[in-house]
Amino acid sequence: MKSASLHASSGTSSLAAIFCFSSYLTKTGIALLYDEISENAYEIRLKLSKEVLTIQKQDVICVSGSDHSANVHLLRNAGDEVTITVQYLREAPSFLKLPLDSPEPSSDHSSGASSPLFDSGLHLNGNSTNTAPSSPSSPIANEPKYEKRWLDTLSVPLSMARISRYKAGTNKLRSNAFEVLALDGVSTGILQYCTTQESVDWLKALSTNINDLTLQNIKLANKCCSPSEQVIHMGWVNERLQGTDSPQLYKFKFLALKGSSFYVFSSPPVSTLDWVRAEKIYNLCEVLFKVHKLWLNDDCWLQANLYLGIHQDYELEDQRPYCFSVVVGHGKSHYFNVELGSELAVWEKSFQKAIFLEVQRTGSKTYTCSWQGESLCFTLDFALGFTCFDNKTKNVIWKFKFSQLKGSSDDGKTRVKLLFQNSETKQIETKELEFQDLTAVLNCIHSFIAAKVASLDPLFIESQSIARKFTYNN
Repeated sequence: MKSASLHASSGTSSLAAIFCFSSYLTKTGIALLYDEISENAYEIRLKLSKEVLTIQKQDVICVSGSDHSANVHLLRNAGDEVTITVQYLREAPSFLKLPLDSPEPSSDHSSGASSPLFDSGLHLNGNSTNTAPSSPSSPIANEPKYEKRWLDTLSVPLSMARISRYKAGTNKLRSNAFEVLALDGVSTGILQYCTTQESVDWLKALSTNINDLTLQNIKLANKCCSPSEQVIHMGWVNERLQGTDSPQLYKFKFLALKGSSFYVFSSPPVSTLDWVRAEKIYNLCEVLFKVHKLWLNDDCWLQANLYLGIHQDYELEDQRPYCFSVVVGHGKSHYFNVELGSELAVWEKSFQKAIFLEVQRTGSKTYTCSWQGESLCFTLDFALGFTCFDNKTKNVIWKFKFSQLKGSSDDGKTRVKLLFQNSETKQIETKELEFQDLTAVLNCIHSFIAAKVASLDPLFIESQSIARKFTYNN
């Protein structure tokens, strides 16, 4: 009942390397459309193309002959009130239950008894109860033939679309089910599958096409951007709402890594002006990406279910896998969840790449600070390392290379201790400083050191990625 074909994508770029998918899928199959309120479901057919997911429903149509139903226009033009006379057709129920392309149910015509179904012409093959052949010009020859067909009822564009596998307002995953929501909010409804494997297959196929279209949108956006303002990655996530006691309250957000900034949107930017209308904008040098939740287990479920995250036997803070946070200034953070393990891996690598590029572009960052009443400046330089100098006289008080930093500690508020090894005496020297936004400074130190290490040993960053290692290997 289903088939899939693989199409190679055209063109490659350096940005394409950060995506786990490089081709789109076409696919056709049967699913159930589930109504969570009534708890009813009926069979539908799904057709997946590069840009659209189409939902089809079964209907009976006239395929030849005169279609008596062509007079439905009478109802449309009849006004506000109409009187309809209906007639029970004994054979109609059995016909309507026929599978696709099946012949009509057999009936005993030897008795010669007339049937309302055959009298009205509402039978499948157009044969009458009269065994005599009919001429092409006779009314019987023009009797309609009806067949069950799959008809398009809804088309959902996949560009900037999002997938949701959680029941609204909860952390409970739908069993072998999900919904797809278009950019304009149009939903497929809950698509239910008979097996986990079918659900996995469709989720992978849809995710592949959505990611491929996202990459195309990134390329189009970058044609209008300067080299320093290129989009590295963007996409949908779920953000846990802050200031709430319930960890179950999540809301869709659209994130983007562009140029020097990390953006948080309520909806995707579709024009140049939309980029300045983001809910939050942070400098990439001053954010810290952290992977929080990744279910890792040596059991056999990992190979199939790491992609889905359907195993829920572990005690988790919010029962959602594939979570990450982005720590920003003043000790604040955003807590996000994505639907798939592959998405988590892409976000991890995208943040690393975006931060690395921004550190290289910026070159250095300077912050005002103080110690024992003295107004100082603290500079991070990609080439030189750490420098502290007097804010008034600009005289250098001390400086160290990145490799000389051996440790640090802070009070979680304003004060930090940096431990450096003197290159001559090999002794550890402690330098204490106070900052108004300590979190931003610590994140910036981490960004510069990570970028420095990556420039010297690119494979080191790759080896530290838990999300990519366990997602792609399985």
